[in-house]
Amino acid sequence: MLLRFTKMHGLGNDFMVIDLVSQHAHIQPKHARQWGDRHTGIGFDQLLIVEPPSNPDVDFRYRIFNSDGSEVEQCGNGARCFARFVLDKRLTLKRRIRVETKSGIIELQVRSDGQVRVDMGPPRLEPVDIPFQAEAQALSYPLQVDGRQVELAAVSMGNPHAVLRVDNVDSAPVHDLGPRIEHHPRFPQRVNVGFLQVVDRQHARLRVWERGAGETQACGTGACAAAVAAIGQGWMDSPVQIDLPGGRLSIEWAGPGQPVMMTGPAVRVYEGQVRL
Repeated sequence: MLLRFTKMHGLGNDFMVIDLVSQHAHIQPKHARQWGDRHTGIGFDQLLIVEPPSNPDVDFRYRIFNSDGSEVEQCGNGARCFARFVLDKRLTLKRRIRVETKSGIIELQVRSDGQVRVDMGPPRLEPVDIPFQAEAQALSYPLQVDGRQVELAAVSMGNPHAVLRVDNVDSAPVHDLGPRIEHHPRFPQRVNVGFLQVVDRQHARLRVWERGAGETQACGTGACAAAVAAIGQGWMDSPVQIDLPGGRLSIEWAGPGQPVMMTGPAVRVYEGQVRL
């Protein structure tokens, strides 16, 4: 059978989006691996699947698979593309959308300027909720990586993140430390790794090594986690502008217990069909 799909991106973090509201198919991890290959498939960082809700209080259910076939809990750039997709496909007429994800319910708003604002919910900072192996919650934690010690913050935005402050993201050891921290035993579900350069109180630069995908052009939950770490440790003040290789996101966070608000673009690239 042929499945319709849309290729989209949020600041260069790219997605294959499939509507399983008006189409019916059983998508498996092997399909994500096959389609995600940039040489022999469609090529993407994540596969987004739009499904009918299982909860009557929400509008849709949304699932996310990395290009290696692993299913993940949350994706901020994907959430913005999801909102644009369901509007463009006329699956809803609402500009405020409640969406069920593996990590909980999020709320999306498509603004008149085309930017999408996402209520990502409060960050989770207790080690057990991230999950991260530590005796008690702290602003930062020492971590031994191949005989050297690094200092990092640990935050969950529905998915786990480690945030390291660096002097310059251009020379940061993203491809060296990224995979080592991703698979560190103190992160039992692996972890996304952000390398954060604070430029001033409201401006930062960020590169992210994403678990199951490697370095991406942008990571929405990574930007949220970096903002939480920077604001929580007193390095920055909300709202913050975070520049990733693919572009800029605006993040607001009022402090512990408060939701993280992310605003940024979502772009449709092309439509296609793939044989299942």
